[in-house]
Amino acid sequence: MTAFPAAPGLTWLNSAVEGDARAALHKVCAAGAWTGMLLARRPYADEEALLAANEAVMAELSAADLAEAMAGHPPIGRPAPGEAAREQRGMADASAQLKEEMLELNLAYQEKFGHVFLICATGLTGEEMRDAARRRIGNSPEAEREIVRTELTKINRIRLAGLAEKEPERA
Repeated sequence: MTAFPAAPGLTWLNSAVEGDARAALHKVCAAGAWTGMLLARRPYADEEALLAANEAVMAELSAADLAEAMAGHPPIGRPAPGEAAREQRGMADASAQLKEEMLELNLAYQEKFGHVFLICATGLTGEEMRDAARRRIGNSPEAEREIVRTELTKINRIRLAGLAEKEPERA
């Protein structure tokens, strides 16, 4: 059986100096504990090993770590340029009424839970995001924290797959 060469980004991640790797991983997830634990597990044999490490590390994060990770995410419907804007593409063509409704849901959610409404928005329509916010606003804080953990795990997985494929651009 022939081994395939590692993707350029994974090769880079495995060999990058800690500061550079930390900066690239921080763009994936803002939780310092997550970044530190992923760095400590280098090198990764392949992309699947990297993604499995994400799953394991996400399961270990404390409530404070999750809050730190969420602080790095813009509200749905109000993304910063770049990665978040691509991920929230489903809101780009939403009607003014849907955007206003999402803003109201974001504010109500944030008031109840103390953080932004977080969902893996990749591939979702604006209506699907709105419907999820409507459903989830009735959750208990404990139940919502675990849903957020799952959503962050999905977001990290997508972002890590992108990182593994292509070496980060230099600033």
